Amino acid sequence: MTAPNNRERILPRLIDEEIKESFINYSMSVIVSRALPDVRDGLKPVQRRVLYAMNDLGLTPGRPYKKSATVVGEVLGKYHPHGDSSVYDALVRMVQDFSLRYPLVDGQGNFGSVDGDPAAAYRYTEARLTRVAMEMLADIEKNTVDEAPNFDDRLTEPRVLPSALPNLLVNGSSGIAVGMATNIPPHNLREVVSALHALIDNPELDAAGLRKLIKGPDFPTAGYIYGRQGIKDYIETGRGRIVMRARAVIEEKESSNKSQIVVTELPYQVNKARLVEQIAELVKEQKVDGISALRDESDRDGMRIVIELKRDAIPRVVLNQLYKHSTMQSTFGVIMLALVPDPHTKQLVPKVMPLRDVLQHYVEHRHDVIVRRTQFDLDKALEREHILEGLKIAVDNIDEVIKIIRAAADTAVASERLQKRFKLSERQAEAILNMRLAKLTGLEIDKLEAELKEVRATIADLRGILASRPRRMGILKDELTEVAAKYGDDRRSEITSDEGEFTIEDLIAEEDMVVTISHSGYIKRTPVTTYRRQRRGGRGLSGQDLKDTDFIERLFIASTHDYIMIFTDDGRCFWLKVHEIPQAGRATRGKPIVNLINVTPDTGIRSMVPVREFREDQYLLFCTKQGTVKKTCLSEYGNVRANGVKAIKIERGDELIDVQVTSGTNDIVLATKHGLSIRFHEAEVRDMGRDTTGVKGVELRPQDAVISMVVIKRDATLLVVTEKGMGKVTDIDEYRVQKRGGKGIITVNRTEKTGNVVSLMEVLPEDEIMLITKQGIIIRSAVNEVRNTGRNAQGVRLVNLDANDIVCSVARVVVEKDEGGEAGEEADDLAPTGGEDDL
Repeated sequence: MTAPNNRERILPRLIDEEIKESFINYSMSVIVSRALPDVRDGLKPVQRRVLYAMNDLGLTPGRPYKKSATVVGEVLGKYHPHGDSSVYDALVRMVQDFSLRYPLVDGQGNFGSVDGDPAAAYRYTEARLTRVAMEMLADIEKNTVDEAPNFDDRLTEPRVLPSALPNLLVNGSSGIAVGMATNIPPHNLREVVSALHALIDNPELDAAGLRKLIKGPDFPTAGYIYGRQGIKDYIETGRGRIVMRARAVIEEKESSNKSQIVVTELPYQVNKARLVEQIAELVKEQKVDGISALRDESDRDGMRIVIELKRDAIPRVVLNQLYKHSTMQSTFGVIMLALVPDPHTKQLVPKVMPLRDVLQHYVEHRHDVIVRRTQFDLDKALEREHILEGLKIAVDNIDEVIKIIRAAADTAVASERLQKRFKLSERQAEAILNMRLAKLTGLEIDKLEAELKEVRATIADLRGILASRPRRMGILKDELTEVAAKYGDDRRSEITSDEGEFTIEDLIAEEDMVVTISHSGYIKRTPVTTYRRQRRGGRGLSGQDLKDTDFIERLFIASTHDYIMIFTDDGRCFWLKVHEIPQAGRATRGKPIVNLINVTPDTGIRSMVPVREFREDQYLLFCTKQGTVKKTCLSEYGNVRANGVKAIKIERGDELIDVQVTSGTNDIVLATKHGLSIRFHEAEVRDMGRDTTGVKGVELRPQDAVISMVVIKRDATLLVVTEKGMGKVTDIDEYRVQKRGGKGIITVNRTEKTGNVVSLMEVLPEDEIMLITKQGIIIRSAVNEVRNTGRNAQGVRLVNLDANDIVCSVARVVVEKDEGGEAGEEADDLAPTGGEDDL
């Protein structure tokens, strides 16, 4: 089809085909010519062009620096027809000693910092090549690599550098192409060279052998590598996950009796300034506790971030929180992707390789360089031998040579006659004509013969190299050894064993705590040992400093390593570790629970259940005030969420009173405030999902309500406590088993003296109980001091109460045995250790 102007041709084409072809062309251009490194020299095209241009400009070590603008202009004008920022950014990265393990460019001026500061503009900075970079370019003039035309066909540029340094592994690389990405970590030069030696000696070397030589990545910013599994993965498959950690030490400040964490090394590619800001944000948001001050004291002598801790903070716990929540611990996802020359077409194709393949490609490249370099040197030596042989003929026949030259009309005639007379080549004749008369002295003639002999020896040696692969491999090993001796250094990144996820429990001693929660929502934990046992009928001690309008609602015992499942009035469940609850003294209120879990201030807490693990063979049994019970598998609550989960559906006018863990085969006892109770098999309550209501557990009389639920797990007795401080113990056998949903039987003779029932719980004679009153009085007594009576009895007085005070909560305390099997001795009164007089 012809266009209207008769000068252009318009070809009809489907749009999807055009887009597909154009995108493929663009993708391949990005993959091959921009984003991915060559497996042989480890350089992207722009990096290779920068080094080649700087070498052409004579910016070698020992020579004066030149403006970076000169380099950028040279690269743009001759080799890289893209934006100047891409060239300068590549130059800057090759200068930064925190980006490259072995920098390739020596910079003078501001080339950025580990704080993320950008480099100065290229008109201000100066640069030249490093000695390491010269190893990358060594022998490039000896036809060791292929060259290709530049973008306008005026010049040629190398397709790859000779690279006497295994740059891809020692400096790493990262890049994002189209549909693929590469992320190769830097390694230690000495380790890489030792692995190359081993691979040359044993081409069948496997990944296990390599792991003994290359320990893992070696980052320029040092730090820790946490665990070895990721290293094993990428060495074997080319992909792996490396966990990096900052190097931090804990220092004790004798003057203030405080500790501080000092960070001296960071994970690779972590911005120090951003890290400091991140830690400050964590402290502000209360995600990390125990930090009182934060300073960056880094200077030209090194990095130093000081994190001062509060007096009561546990340094290792705070450090672990920083690793968990900040970039003091980060991950390097290894993808060993590079461009590999196809053995048939010689075209570059992207490929993910295990470490052994990367090393093997480098060995083959260096072997090819040695072959081509040797052939180049041989060609030069043969050419020199040819010239020297002509000169020797001329010296041996100098009189005749001079006669021919003098008789010739011009140089061309003289050359032709010399070639004809002595059977010389044109090059030999030319060399004879250009020979100085000084070469005719006896000394020079001897030198000529010596040089010819030396050249012939060199030729024999070079031919021997070309004829022997073992010799070439020996040369390769020697050159690698020399490079490692010149530039190799000790490993910076320390590899530590992964001992599993570090948790705060690892540093917190496991001990029982008294957890209390008040009506206004204040929670605290206090060691059980804070209280000393009192005789039955004593006055007790103030357990919490409460406002006049507040009172204690719940109290229980849990280990510091347990979870606390918190159930709210709207039927949701939240999780909290006991050690996360603030520890407070006997006379303090604690901390609002709304500050510890994600609930609104007006949310009511109805039950708190200590759990060690979420097992599938255990259940949660719910009980509401109106007598509804529900059973759900405990494992359904194992997915801890910050916003909680729906635990039970609560009907209007009802409320949750208790939740307990069961085995699925226990008997259940429900007690009401009017002194009735019912016992039934747990099997009568079918297993339900989380967001359900449940079934009827007891038929309540008017104005009555369920106040306690007991899950019978042992051959024990039932303790009943009333609000007027009366209590009694009754054998469990006196509570006969009934059908679920009945009205129940009498459990206590309720009178004006006893008041309503407050609690019913399962106890053993060696147990101890802890009672707490509405006014915050706590008393601890032994169960064996409470008389065992029948169900229809009032019991004995457990605590003397002030007027208008009542018992509101009861918890059981189990006395631990010492190694001899006897109960540990405790004081006779319940007072804080070191304590006060009884009230």
